[in-house]
Amino acid sequence: MRDARTNRRIRARELRVIGPEGEQLGVIPLETALAKAQEFGLDLVEVSPMAKPPVCKIMDYGKFKYETKKKASEAKKKQTVVKLKEVKFRPKTEEHDYAFKTKAIREFLAEGNKARVTVMFRGREITHREIGQAILRRIETELKDIAMVEQTARLEGRLLFMILAANPRFLQQQRSLQQQQQAPAGQSPRAGQPQAPRPGAAQPQSRPPPAAARPATTGNGAPRPAASSSAPAPAQHAAEAPKA
Repeated sequence: MRDARTNRRIRARELRVIGPEGEQLGVIPLETALAKAQEFGLDLVEVSPMAKPPVCKIMDYGKFKYETKKKASEAKKKQTVVKLKEVKFRPKTEEHDYAFKTKAIREFLAEGNKARVTVMFRGREITHREIGQAILRRIETELKDIAMVEQTARLEGRLLFMILAANPRFLQQQRSLQQQQQAPAGQSPRAGQPQAPRPGAAQPQSRPPPAAARPATTGNGAPRPAASSSAPAPAQHAAEAPKA
């Protein structure tokens, strides 16, 4: 659509025109189509120049080109380019080198790539190819959680190799984990769900039950009689006066 003819660049005299909402406006002269596009404040764009008559659509051509370019860019980002990396071993590879190279294979496969694992023989080492086969079997076993054998062990000259690919199930788990990690931070948990205490946060201390009241005692240790719960009788305010 980058080279599409627009407005006065359209050469045909009659066009099949589509409105801005996708409605069919029928076959109309070019000048009428241009007038309609001008009414909408949009462009007349030739979308099917080889049709008879050519098909044109009324649209915002600048916005259309921007959205088309954006969609193409997003589609390109989603395309995964699988790389093939070769990791070489020797029949006498030392243990620390073996561990380092195996770790590198794991990291490379975790990115969705493939690895060609090669055992190189020199001189008379080729007569002991079973050593190389044992190395490849060991690697396959140690990486079975992440890798699958795409091509079994094969001998070409003095090179014994196999090709490993990432396990699709592992890649799916990785994508799910990344989506969880990219979730917006600070989301409050759903109502009704208990919240785990934060590390280092002070925990509420339970208060001990109140101690039972000790009975009061007299000086000799005998328990003092409990006070009556009833209020004392009110004293008489004045004595009765003697009768005359």
